[in-house]
Amino acid sequence: MRPQVVAHRGASHEIAEHTLGAYVAALDAGAEGLECDVRLTADGHLVCVHDRTLRRTAANPGLVSTMDLADLSELDFSAWKNPWAELDDEAPDRDETLDGVLTLRRLLETVADYERPVEVAIETKHPTRFGGLVEKRLVEMLRDFGWTRADSPVRVMSFSFTALQRVERMEPGVRLVQLVDKPSLWPMLRRIVGQDWLLGPGIELLREHPRTVASMVRSGRDLHVWTVNTESDLQLCLDSGVKAVISDRPGHILDLLDGRAAAGDL
Repeated sequence: MRPQVVAHRGASHEIAEHTLGAYVAALDAGAEGLECDVRLTADGHLVCVHDRTLRRTAANPGLVSTMDLADLSELDFSAWKNPWAELDDEAPDRDETLDGVLTLRRLLETVADYERPVEVAIETKHPTRFGGLVEKRLVEMLRDFGWTRADSPVRVMSFSFTALQRVERMEPGVRLVQLVDKPSLWPMLRRIVGQDWLLGPGIELLREHPRTVASMVRSGRDLHVWTVNTESDLQLCLDSGVKAVISDRPGHILDLLDGRAAAGDL
């Protein structure tokens, strides 16, 4: 089967990750799902930011957890991706509304209003000073959208088994993805993750630990793999029956899949 193509932090290969511009570009490229990381601000807003600090993506030494949303809104989350853009006379004018900090609510509103169905994979980041409050705020927001059933367009991911348990206790209908980055974790996880949970191994597991991945497949759980950016990695996913590939280059992966379909290889 053709896997679902999910944009990793948006079309983040070309455009600054987690900005609305990156997600709009991913949707324009045909992405069937969007992936985001969420952190909680000091005043209780969920924002789409991967790192606990803002040094890499906003040239600021502060922590997301100690800043209010208004403070984050003053920062540029896009310039780091192309620091020489201002020197390019032929570069298109920037739309600053697409470059700032992105709240999860705005991303979900974009998905809800989009012209075709799009799914969202939301990763909660841990450890964090707020602990389980992150999942509590996330579930409250999903309730606002009416997206807490298994047929909703949202799934929640985490490397933290405890975090996913919290979501399951609050809303058992939400789809959950246990992320896995080390083969040594699988023997323990296979005994405790829910039978209807999905598994999210990294592409390195598929490359370097095929026996572990084969065991995951035998468990009967669907695999959603990150981060798949090349044709060879896509082939590994296809060989393993992966149900979703999460990519920085969603347009490129879609083109590869279209080419295979046209050649009768899917």
